[in-house]
Amino acid sequence: MDELPNRERAPRNRTITLSGEERERYSGKLLTLTHSVAPGELRNRTINGDLLAILDFLPRGFVDLLFIDPPYNITKEFGAATFKRTTEEGYGNWFSSWFPRLLAVLKPTASVYICCDWRSAGVVQSIAEKHLIIQNRITWEREKGRGAKSNWKNCSEDIWFCTVSKEYHFDADGVKLKRRVIAPYRDASGNPKNWEQTGNGGFRLTCPSNLWTDLTVPFWSMPENTDHPTQKPEKLLAKAVLASSRAGDFVLDPFLGSGTTSVVAKKLGRVYCGIEIDPEYCCLAEKRLARAEFDRTIQGYADGVFWERNTLAYQNGNGPSDLFSENQMTFCVRERKNGYAK
Repeated sequence: MDELPNRERAPRNRTITLSGEERERYSGKLLTLTHSVAPGELRNRTINGDLLAILDFLPRGFVDLLFIDPPYNITKEFGAATFKRTTEEGYGNWFSSWFPRLLAVLKPTASVYICCDWRSAGVVQSIAEKHLIIQNRITWEREKGRGAKSNWKNCSEDIWFCTVSKEYHFDADGVKLKRRVIAPYRDASGNPKNWEQTGNGGFRLTCPSNLWTDLTVPFWSMPENTDHPTQKPEKLLAKAVLASSRAGDFVLDPFLGSGTTSVVAKKLGRVYCGIEIDPEYCCLAEKRLARAEFDRTIQGYADGVFWERNTLAYQNGNGPSDLFSENQMTFCVRERKNGYAK
């Protein structure tokens, strides 16, 4: 594999890159498919190949969780390849050329997550609902995004949550969000009302919703960051993996990119397989998987719960112990009773 030139980076930049030696080493770990294979041959492997070319080689009925993050209907460069924006009909035709065939890999109890943006959400929904049961639409906030003077800033994406049947696994308790208590109300006995007082402050565990605002898109100072242009946060994948699979279940990503789905599945004790057409991204995935052997941390997930953004100090036990003083609390209660609090 030819060595690609590395761009100059700031000293504190933690973006994962590859040396020439690493490209050679990790490329030797990649799997290529030229014939039909059994599920056991795909366990914990990265397949370098075109999904459309190898679909018929994949076994049937072996996947518990399918996470699909295809190119959106926008013009975007992915390494050496470019996906070009087309018409809504054209994108639907492309999506339909592989999506129904891919579903043959699913178990009857499997779950499917399909990523899209606002332009393609309707097309994806219309195709997915012909083959699956759509359970919900998740909207997640990207705090990144270019501003706009004649439109609303585009800073969200959608994920369709689907299942093969009405019998499926979903662990709501495994994906609760830990939030700081802003209004720490107490009952008549002075005990916390629906929240917990700790030495590190007051916190409330909230049930997972379909609006995810606690995610951070990978950037240069994050150890999971790569040069892939549409890399999803590990925290996002952790939500899907923990909610819709059990330890030891098989997770498949047919558009693996730089490996986030496989890395998270490995960190959380699942079996994984990813398919990616670009060999550079495949090697990045393998490097990240090698790191996951000794580093199982997922930013924003600790102690079995997800934490809202900007709470690292609290996760480490170094946050302020009280968010509100007694005088502030008394004022808030009085204002609420008077109808002034908004």
